[in-house]
Amino acid sequence: MNVQVLFHDNCFDGAASAAVFTRFYRERVRADASFTYQGLNHKPGAEGIDPSVFTGDVNAIVDFRYSQDARLTWWFDHHASAFQQPGDEAHFRADVSGHKFHDAHRKSCTKYLADVARERFGWDGSALSGLIHWAEVIDGAQFPSPRMAVALEEPALRIMTVLESNKDPTLIPEVIRRMQSESLAELAAAPLIAAPLAPLLERHRRQMDLVRAKARYERGVVFFDLVDEGVDSLNKFIAYDLYPDARYTLWVGRGASRAKVSLGSNPWKPELRQHDLSAIAGRYGGGGHPVVSAVSFKADQQDKARAAYQEILAELSSVG
Repeated sequence: MNVQVLFHDNCFDGAASAAVFTRFYRERVRADASFTYQGLNHKPGAEGIDPSVFTGDVNAIVDFRYSQDARLTWWFDHHASAFQQPGDEAHFRADVSGHKFHDAHRKSCTKYLADVARERFGWDGSALSGLIHWAEVIDGAQFPSPRMAVALEEPALRIMTVLESNKDPTLIPEVIRRMQSESLAELAAAPLIAAPLAPLLERHRRQMDLVRAKARYERGVVFFDLVDEGVDSLNKFIAYDLYPDARYTLWVGRGASRAKVSLGSNPWKPELRQHDLSAIAGRYGGGGHPVVSAVSFKADQQDKARAAYQEILAELSSVG
C-alpha cells in the first residue's frame, strides 16, 4: 500500500512535517506501508490543489491548505489561510474521519502534528525531538536574535537554506527520508546538503548587501523592491538584523516562475503588530499566518505585484 505525502514545498516545516507523519503512520497505523512524496506550491491567485496529485492508496497533506477531494485521507495544517476555496471550511468541519486537523494558533505544523499523533493516537515522537524542536523555532521565528537567523550556522538553518532554494525534485523527498533517522548535524554535513549550500551561502551574503543598499525604513516599516534584481526568495530576517526596531517588513521581487510580495512582522517585538498579515495577503489571493504571509503572481505580472506592494505599504505605514 502506497501513502502519498503531499507537503509544503521548499519549506523546512513542510519537509519536517512529512518526515514526522511518515514515522507516525508507519509506527502507529501500518508498518508495511510505502511512501512517496510530492511538494505543493502556492500558485498565483487562490487556485485549488490539482486533483492529479492524489495518486496514493492513502493521500496525506501536511503544512498546506485544505482540499475537498474525496481521496484526501489525512490532513494537518496550521495556516490561517488554510481554507481557500468556497466550502472548504464547512467541508472540513463536517468531516468525521478523525484524520483531519487544523489549528491556526500553532507555530509549526511539525509540532502540531507530533502533538496530535501523541494525544490522539499514542505515538511517541521523542526519537525526532530535535527535528520537531527546530521546525518550531524556524517556522515560529523563535530565534533568540535576528543575528542567529541570518548567520546560518546551525545545521537546521543550513538545511532550511537549501530547501528554500531547491529546484531539484528529487532532493527534498530524499531529505524527508533521511530526516526520519539521521540527526540534523549528520544531514547538514552530508553532500546532499553541503554541496548546494556553499553557493547559497555566497548568494545569501550578496543578498544581505543588496537589502542593505535597497531597503528604506519609514514609519515602522522596512520596505524594498527587488523586481529588477531578479530576486523572489531571501532570508526574511535580514531586514530585522538591519532594523531591529521595525514593526513590519515588506518587499516585492520576481524570479523565473513568479512575482511575489512578502509581508512580515517583527517576531522580536510582537507587541508592535497591529495587522493580520494573512488577511491582507488574502485580499490579493495570497495567504499565510497573521504574522507572516505572501502573495504570488505570475512572472509577467510584475506591475500587478508592484501595485499590490504599494497598496500594502500604504496600509502598513498608516499606523504609528
